[in-house]
Amino acid sequence: MAVFKDTEYLYEVLGGFWKTLSEKNEFSSAIKEADVQIKFEITDPSAIIWVGPNGVEFGEQEIKADVTMQLAGDVCHAFWKKDLSLPVALALRKIKSRGNIAKVMKLLPVLKPAYVLYPEYMKKHGL
Repeated sequence: MAVFKDTEYLYEVLGGFWKTLSEKNEFSSAIKEADVQIKFEITDPSAIIWVGPNGVEFGEQEIKADVTMQLAGDVCHAFWKKDLSLPVALALRKIKSRGNIAKVMKLLPVLKPAYVLYPEYMKKHGL
């Protein structure tokens, strides 16, 4: 069974987590400094999450993505639980990417505190 039961729930939980991260100065500053707009095209359930210098948006937007990441909702969950690293996910094609992936890789060190926040955040949502 999928972690995220439907699109609305994925936006509430995973989207809410991204919004929480975007409100943190360290992460917000890193995204602005990297000047990268990331589009996450998620399947199972179907959703689109945009993360960039202007914050987090859901669904189709009139924004140009610097990087597009295609992955399943369960892969997102595994990434944040540290069960799957980005380089391994890319190598195994669990995440397919288009665009300047080097910009995204520069953000990985800034995400370290988020790995601690994610389990606490998920507990609040009964996961």
